[in-house]
Amino acid sequence: QVQLVESGGGLVQAGGSLRLSCAASGSTFSINAMGWYRQAPGKQRELVAIMSNGGSTNTADSVKGRFTISRDNAKNTVYLQMNSLKPEDTAVYYCHAIGYELGYVTDYWGQGTQVTVSS
Repeated sequence: QVQLVESGGGLVQAGGSLRLSCAASGSTFSINAMGWYRQAPGKQRELVAIMSNGGSTNTADSVKGRFTISRDNAKNTVYLQMNSLKPEDTAVYYCHAIGYELGYVTDYWGQGTQVTVSS
């Protein structure tokens, strides 16, 4: 099992910045990738950005050029630097990890952290 704990959400004005952090614990050896999803009220959860252990990334078009994902593998932590925030970025942001062990793939989720961008 992997546990994920997020931090860094909050309220910010449009154009501002926030940095989210997510620390993994437990069976971290099984993690293949870590990243972030978000869910706005009334909308489906969507991928924001994800990074594999090898450093490959996949970032949503809506945040490219504004958000940057990074990882500190020694600390089992993933970060999301969010710049030039827009009101439409308002959502609950969830940390996500993909675990692979004994042939089984498991999705792990954090509890979510609220990001609110005021206009």
